[in-house]
Amino acid sequence: MHLQPFIDELRDQLLTSAELSGPDGRAVAERMTAGIDSAVHLMLLEVLSAAAQEITIDLAPGSVEVRLRGREPEFTVMVPAPAQSWSPHSESAAGEMALAGDSEDGTPARVTLRLSEQLKQRIEEAAGRETLSVNAWLVRVITNASSGSPRPAIAPASSGQSFTGWVR
Repeated sequence: MHLQPFIDELRDQLLTSAELSGPDGRAVAERMTAGIDSAVHLMLLEVLSAAAQEITIDLAPGSVEVRLRGREPEFTVMVPAPAQSWSPHSESAAGEMALAGDSEDGTPARVTLRLSEQLKQRIEEAAGRETLSVNAWLVRVITNASSGSPRPAIAPASSGQSFTGWVR
């Protein structure tokens, strides 16, 4: 969205209004409007951000964000995910992982999980084997564990053969 046409229109209207007070009024208005671009640009960005916030409240759990590309704002609309999808969140280097999933009202909830470095590495490897993010893998494991279904059993190794994984 280009804001400059709106800023130019405001400047033109101010100059037109100043002409009513005569040539001296127009000269003063021209000097005042010379430096107004940045202030008006910032004010328009604040208005757009406030509008996006109000829309987000009505759109929840979706959201609308105003992002800047150069000096120009762009709107980003995030539509709520289906009921059983999960949104990935970042991991910290200290072994803390943030989990996010759909709560009862559809908004993501955040939990900080502290793990030993060794367990964190094993989780990362397991997630990598399934080509999932660590967050998605943890959410899947926690969902399965808390779903109320019987716990999966590890298949015992038989003589000469070994099995790895979960069996239902």
